[in-house]
Amino acid sequence: MSNKSSKKSFGFYVIYIFAYLHALLPWWLLYIFSDILFILIYYVVKYRRKLVSLNLRNSFPEKSDKEIKNLQKQFYHFLCDYFVETLKMVRMTKEEIGKRMKFTNPDMINELTKTGNSCLLSLGHYGNWEWVTSIGLYIENNVKKGQVYKRLNSRAFDEFFLLVRERCTTKCIEMNEIYRTIILNKKEGNAMVIGFLSDQHPPRYQDEYWTTFLNQDTLTLTGLEQIAAKMGFAIVYLDVKRIKRGYYEGAFKLITTDASKEPKFSIMEKYMRNLEQTILYDPAYYLWSHNKWKFKKQRTE
Repeated sequence: MSNKSSKKSFGFYVIYIFAYLHALLPWWLLYIFSDILFILIYYVVKYRRKLVSLNLRNSFPEKSDKEIKNLQKQFYHFLCDYFVETLKMVRMTKEEIGKRMKFTNPDMINELTKTGNSCLLSLGHYGNWEWVTSIGLYIENNVKKGQVYKRLNSRAFDEFFLLVRERCTTKCIEMNEIYRTIILNKKEGNAMVIGFLSDQHPPRYQDEYWTTFLNQDTLTLTGLEQIAAKMGFAIVYLDVKRIKRGYYEGAFKLITTDASKEPKFSIMEKYMRNLEQTILYDPAYYLWSHNKWKFKKQRTE
């Protein structure tokens, strides 16, 4: 299901040792490190600051320059927290991650899969999405747990993130293997719960779906809907909130019990509306450094 190799790269061990040593530190010290990292990333490196500023201005045209600047700084503070929190996962116990990433209604997932049907979990790059993989701890043991991922260009970082993301029984499935994996499990009668991060920009293709998202024309990934509609799967959305530093809470919202019965693109529209509401609740914790609006919609006369 994932890009595993019996022999890890040298780069992986360098990253792992670095992460492990940092993971030994107490939380308060890690967040001091995050505060220092913010100064470097924001003021010295200026990592994607122009892109973040553009995304925020286009998404919130009603906000003043001062409000945009404050929101930008809040985002970079959070991005650094996300980094140290992800490193900490190397040593976090299941009990600790369960304390810090809570799900208010996991019974919804178990109810949808108890008859043998599968459920696709839709979410966005909001809050610490790496910690969401701990949902596997709340799902019945007879249900297969997976998440769709795109292989990173760096082999070392790819191996490291696979290690982190699979710590809580949730297996990674490469994008080009998702159909094959689903079909094989369905033939074997296995119920599945598979997570989809569907807010990246998709490649340009003929059957495009555009919607208005955060005040902008947005080209939307439709793989989640296509797979669920073909298989008759249920779909839920995960609404994540950051309670305080290092603590998150997720609530599941039902989109459909059977995607095959929904009109074309209606599922993606519901997903985008849900994600928009999650972001508007507290915009600082969305991944604004992603070039989501890379493509522009062509206007017809």
